[in-house]
This record gives sequence, C-alpha cells and structure tokens, in this order.
Amino acid sequence: MIEALANAQGIEGWLYPLTVVLGLMVGSFLNVVIVRIPQRLQWQWHGKAKGFPKPPGIAGATSRCPNCRQSIRWRDNLPLVSFLALKGRCHWCSGEISRRYPLVEAMCAALTLIVVWVLGFEWLTLAALAFTWCLIALAVIDLEHFLLPDCITLPLLTAGLIVSAMGGFTDLISALVGAVAGYGILWAVFQAFRIATGKEGMGYGDFKLLAALGAWMGWQMLPLIILLSAGTGAIIGITMLVLKIQERSQPVPFGPYLAGGGWLALLCGTDLNQFYLALTGL
Repeated sequence: MIEALANAQGIEGWLYPLTVVLGLMVGSFLNVVIVRIPQRLQWQWHGKAKGFPKPPGIAGATSRCPNCRQSIRWRDNLPLVSFLALKGRCHWCSGEISRRYPLVEAMCAALTLIVVWVLGFEWLTLAALAFTWCLIALAVIDLEHFLLPDCITLPLLTAGLIVSAMGGFTDLISALVGAVAGYGILWAVFQAFRIATGKEGMGYGDFKLLAALGAWMGWQMLPLIILLSAGTGAIIGITMLVLKIQERSQPVPFGPYLAGGGWLALLCGTDLNQFYLALTGL
C-alpha cells in the first residue's frame, strides 16, 4: 500500500512539469484566439459590407509577423522560449513583438499549474482548466478591445450548466438560478446607472460573463464574485487615478475583474466565504 502511494506521488510529481508545458502550449493558442476573434468580429460588423478581405479564423492559417507579414517559423513560435531567444524581436524584420504574447503564455502556465495543484488530478480539474483558459482569453480581449465575445461567453455558460448537471461545482438548480441571477443583477445595475447618469456603465458581455460564472458556481457564489470584482476594480482604478496612469473620463473594462473574481471563487470561494463570515461574526 505504501509503495503504491509512493509510486502515485512519483507519477504526480512528473505530471506537474507537464502541466506547465500544457499551460504554455494553451497560452500560445489563446494568443491566436485573442488576436483573431476580434479581427473576425470587426470584419463581420464593418469590413464585410465594405468588401474588405476576410481575416483568418482561429485554425488553419499560418501565424505571421504583424509588421512584415512574413510567416513565423515553427522554431520562432515556441511558447515563451522563442520570445526570449529572439529577445522580443521578429526574426525577419527585427520588429518588436508585443509583450502580451509571453505574458499570456506565462500566465496561462501559472494558472494551469495552480488549478491542478489545488484540485488534483480528477475530471473536475479538466473542467476547471477549460474554465480558466476561457477566462484568460476573455479578460485579455476585453482589456484590449472592450469586448466579451458571445462565441466564448455563451459556450462557457452552456458548459457550466452541463458540468453542474454532471455533479460539478454546484447542483443544476443552483446553476440555473445563478445564470439567471448573474445576468439580471448586472442588467439592473446597468439600467439604474443609465437612468441616473444618462450613460452606459458596462456592456451586455459583462452580463453574460456573470451569468456564465453563476452557471459554474451557483447563485450562492455571486455575492462573493461581485465583491471580489468590484473591490479589486475599485482599488486598481483609484490607484491608477492617483498615479495619473489613467484619466477619470477614460473607460475601464469590467470583464478582467469579473474573470479574476470568478476564478478565485471557483478555486477557494468556500474558504473565502467562511473567512468573511468569521471576520464579520455572522
């Protein structure tokens, strides 16, 4: 028995480095998603009617340097490693490569490792990994384009309901209520803000993202997710204003904060709720 446990621990020890490699590879793919989905949506909304060429889809097109448009060689496309080897420059034109590429790859590897470390090696971990990767893509797209694409948020919501129906992170009834409540809460805030100020404080993509988070974790986690998202957003926003990094009139995407709050709630929401209740004496 002891020998079997030791062997199992040894196998898991080897799996953690493979988890990091997997995270880097998925991060490289997410960079493609982050670039090409907004391009395709912009073409559908504006470029198609004007006769602009159709941008490449997620799969089936060679990656190219955005500066010189040369195809990127496979050895120059290795996650994180190639960026460091090329010192952040294109092999062909020496144009600067966006630092977003290695940052997304490194973040994806780190979060993938954390998910596996916290949840262990079981089927729910696979679901949590897919959840994490979708949130990374959504957060970065919203940060760069103020956009949360339906082609990611709606499948994420559907997947949350399916995982809940299979005995995932909550029961199906709580997931259904969470999806409806998640959408409804931010819709109500949106309407109240618009009536009070005459401005739109957030987009419908935020409603759908919170609905998806409710589908994954149930309505019980929504207060914590909103608290984490709004609290983090307020702290970062005030800090940026004080340091004059951002103007008061400049819009701030809420999606990254929702994604971060949802990810924390999935991994340690129960512990955070218990800590809050103990802190407040409830």
